[in-house]
Amino acid sequence: MPDPSSSVQIQACLNRLRDGDESARGELINCACDRLSRLAHKMLKSYPNVQRWEQTGDVLHNALLRLQRSLQQMTVETSRDFFRLAALHMRRELLDLARHHYGPQGQGARHASQAGDPALSSRLPAADPADVTHEPQRLAAWSTFHEQIDALPAEEREVVDLLWYQGLSQAEAAELLQVSERTIKRRWMSARLQLQDALHGEMPE
Repeated sequence: MPDPSSSVQIQACLNRLRDGDESARGELINCACDRLSRLAHKMLKSYPNVQRWEQTGDVLHNALLRLQRSLQQMTVETSRDFFRLAALHMRRELLDLARHHYGPQGQGARHASQAGDPALSSRLPAADPADVTHEPQRLAAWSTFHEQIDALPAEEREVVDLLWYQGLSQAEAAELLQVSERTIKRRWMSARLQLQDALHGEMPE
């Protein structure tokens, strides 16, 4: 049975949408759903304090809404462009999530500063004190990680989008980009080295 999120299936949907078949838009959203759901679950699992306020389904829903709006406002020509767009919107959703909860006025920051006040903390979910102490710093590294991906050269950023955000194998990415697997490995290594350098070796979980 063919993978419903394969580049061939996505390209067929994009062609139908370009020809006026509005039902193809919903199929495209379904194609992105499984991949982005796995990514949202993976990210939230590493940050239990954020997970207290957000569920995987909420993060996925918001990212898919962003993607749906883009598909309504612009013409996406190729499956390669679609993967790039889906990764961009998930990256933006994850960044907004971190800023919302651990920015200066975020729930997480307020919770950390009010942890010693029984009247205030009683109205908030219980948390491990170690998480309260360390998670804002980890979220800051997470935000920087996604921001630095945006700053990568286009070729390296596209490989990170495909391998990390979309979960494609190196072979699948090579086929989609019509390059060799060796080229994908080289770009992936280059991206990782640049990210490690930008984050001073402290890659988020």
